[in-house]
Amino acid sequence: MSQVAHNSSDYDELYRVHSERVRRLCRLLLRDPDEAEDVRQEVFLKLFREQQTAGQAIAWERWLTTVTVNACRDRRRSGWWKWWRERHQEFDEGVLPTRRLTPEDEVSGAETVHRVWAEFRKLSARQQEVFTLRQVEGWSTDEVAANLGLSTGSVKRHLYRAVHHLRAALGGQR
Repeated sequence: MSQVAHNSSDYDELYRVHSERVRRLCRLLLRDPDEAEDVRQEVFLKLFREQQTAGQAIAWERWLTTVTVNACRDRRRSGWWKWWRERHQEFDEGVLPTRRLTPEDEVSGAETVHRVWAEFRKLSARQQEVFTLRQVEGWSTDEVAANLGLSTGSVKRHLYRAVHHLRAALGGQR
C-alpha cells in the first residue's frame, strides 16, 4: 500500500492500517510486549515527524517496516535492553492475530506452535529478521537484502539456515 500522507487524517489512516502489523513485527523481534509497545509508539512518532517534513511521495508501508526493524535492532543492541531481557516476559504467540481454528485444531496444534516459537527464539537475531521479513511479511529476497543492508546471497543463507533449523527441530515436519 503505497500512499502519501501530509496531514493528521492521513496519519490516522496510516496508524489504523499499519498499527497491528508494526506491533506484530515488534513482538516477533523483541519478545517483550512492553518493549514492543514502546518501540511501536516510537515508530509512529517517527512517522508523524517524517510526514511533517516529507517533501516527496513515500511508500509508507515499506518505510514503516524499515523503521520498525531498525528500531527493534537498536533496542536489542542497547545495554539497557540486555539488562531488561533478564527480566522479560516470555513471548506469547497466542496474542498474534491468526485465522480462527476449530477446537480440534487448537488442541492438536498447541504443542507444535509452542515448539515452533521456542525454536524461532533460538535463531540468531539476523535470522529472525530475515525469516520475519521474507516469510511473515512476504518480501522478496532483494527487498529483504536492501532493507537489511545484506547481499541477496546472505539473505538466502540466513533464510536457509533458519528454515533448516526449524525443520530439524520439528523432526522434518512441514
